[in-house]
Amino acid sequence: MLIKTKKASDVPSSEITPKSVYMDRRRFLTTAAIAGAGAAFGTIAPPGFGSPALAAPGRGPKLEGVKKSKWTQKSLGEELTEYKAVTTYNNFYEFGTGKTDPAERATKFNPKPWSLAIEGAVEKPGVYDLEDFIKPHQLEERVYRFRCVEAWSMVVPWVGIPLADVIKRMGPTGNAKYVAFETLNDPKRMPGQNRRVLQWPYKEGLRIDEAMNPLTLLVVGLYGEVLPNQNGAPIRLMVPWKYGFKAIKSIVKMTFQAEQPPTSWNQSAAREYGFYSNVNPSVNHPRWSQAKERRIGDFLKRPTKMFNGYEEEVGQMYAGMDLRKLF
Repeated sequence: MLIKTKKASDVPSSEITPKSVYMDRRRFLTTAAIAGAGAAFGTIAPPGFGSPALAAPGRGPKLEGVKKSKWTQKSLGEELTEYKAVTTYNNFYEFGTGKTDPAERATKFNPKPWSLAIEGAVEKPGVYDLEDFIKPHQLEERVYRFRCVEAWSMVVPWVGIPLADVIKRMGPTGNAKYVAFETLNDPKRMPGQNRRVLQWPYKEGLRIDEAMNPLTLLVVGLYGEVLPNQNGAPIRLMVPWKYGFKAIKSIVKMTFQAEQPPTSWNQSAAREYGFYSNVNPSVNHPRWSQAKERRIGDFLKRPTKMFNGYEEEVGQMYAGMDLRKLF
C-alpha cells in the first residue's frame, strides 16, 4: 500500500535550449541502435543505462491491492519495455536535460509528505494529503503506449486511478472548462530548476473532457511498485494519446478554470509545441518527422499511429477540429 504521509499545511508553489534537446535526440538514436543490436544477441547494455544486466522490478515498495484493468499487455498486443529502460531513460528537466540525469540526480529527492492544492471552479477547493486522493483499494494497473515528441516510445504498466474519479469528487462547476496542473518548484530539491531551460514551475493543462476521458490516469506507480523519483514521484499524469511532455510529473496543484491555461513547452516554443499535443503522424515537428518512432529496445522504427493508437477512444473529442492548426 502507499506509504502514509502526514497532511501538509500548504503546498510549495512552485528559455528553451533547442541545442540540448537536439543533442539528446542524437544521443538517443545512437543508444537505440546499440540497444537493438544487443537485443538481437540476447543482451542489452546501451550506454548510460547502467550495468549490462537489466534490472527486474523489485527496487521500490510494492503497491498492494492493485486491480487489473481492461488495458493489459495482452489487450495491447505489445511487449513491455524493460523496467531498467523505463526507469533510466527519462525526460524530467527538473533534474537535468540529459536522459540519464533524472535517475542519477533524483536519488535524494524525498516525495514525503506530499499535498495537492485544488483551486478554482470546484465545490471542494483545498489542500489535500496525497492519501486523500489515492487510496490503495482504488489503484489499478494499465498498460499504455507512451510516445515522446522526440520520436521514441515505450510500453509501460502504469499504476494509478482515473483522473475522472478525482474530478468528480471535487465537484467541478460549470466554469470548469480546463484543468491546469503545476509541478513542484523547489530548486534545492530539484537541481535542474536552477537553470532557466524552461519557465518554472512546469505547467500543463487539459480540456475538461480530455481530463475526464476514461484513459486519463493519475499515476502513483509502475510495474506494481511505488513510482520512482525519476519517473515523477509521487504523482504524475498519463494521457496516452498525447506526447509525453503533457504527462506532467510531481504534481502539487490542479486548478479548474474557464480559460485555456498556459503550458510550459508552448510558452517556450509555441511553433514546436501546441496546447493539444495529440500524437499525429501527419504533423511533423519543425525539426524532425513524426511519421515513425523507435520503440526503446528495438532496432528498426515503426509507423506512428494516430492518437498513439487510441483513436477509437478519443477521436470523437476532436471531431471537426483542424488538427494541423490545433496541434
